[in-house]
Amino acid sequence: MTNTTTPPTPPPPTQPPTRRPTRRPTRRLTQRLTSKAPPRPKPTTILTNTLTATLALTTLATLGTLLHQPLLIPPLAATAALLYGAPQLPLSQPRNVIGGQLISALTGYTTLTLTGTPTPYTAALAGALALTTMTLTRTNHSPAAATAIITTTTQPPTLPFLTTLTLSTLTLTLITTLRPKIDPTTPTYPQYWW
Repeated sequence: MTNTTTPPTPPPPTQPPTRRPTRRPTRRLTQRLTSKAPPRPKPTTILTNTLTATLALTTLATLGTLLHQPLLIPPLAATAALLYGAPQLPLSQPRNVIGGQLISALTGYTTLTLTGTPTPYTAALAGALALTTMTLTRTNHSPAAATAIITTTTQPPTLPFLTTLTLSTLTLTLITTLRPKIDPTTPTYPQYWW
């Protein structure tokens, strides 16, 4: 009878253990500090945004001076930031700019009428209810919540304020339509009116 056992295989040659590459602390820190924000717009776009925003806001200031009415109120500067910085957003479309501002002003007046007293709590309630009414009417425009607060805290005369607010928002919106004509690389505005 023959022996059929196989000779033992020699162990594989020992190799040094593989080292996992270590991340350098500076690389990790750089990755954490790198912004996830979208890239900066081209210089021509920044210049166009600046020029049209300046034109729009100085037009409001000039018209307000001529009419002896404050057409340039802080929420409209925030509206201009949306219109010229992010014209493609739904918040920046004419329906939202004009409708949101007017609905929020009316919400402020209504809140003031129902509560009877202009307190900080009335202003806070008006701001919150403005967000609700804008959502229900699909006219969300975040700067308009401040307009509701302004109407409750400063109590401007209703009809003159609503008239000047309408004129102001129309002016901002119409000047925004000029942007693509000045710089064709900017997004078309508006994407919808209503």
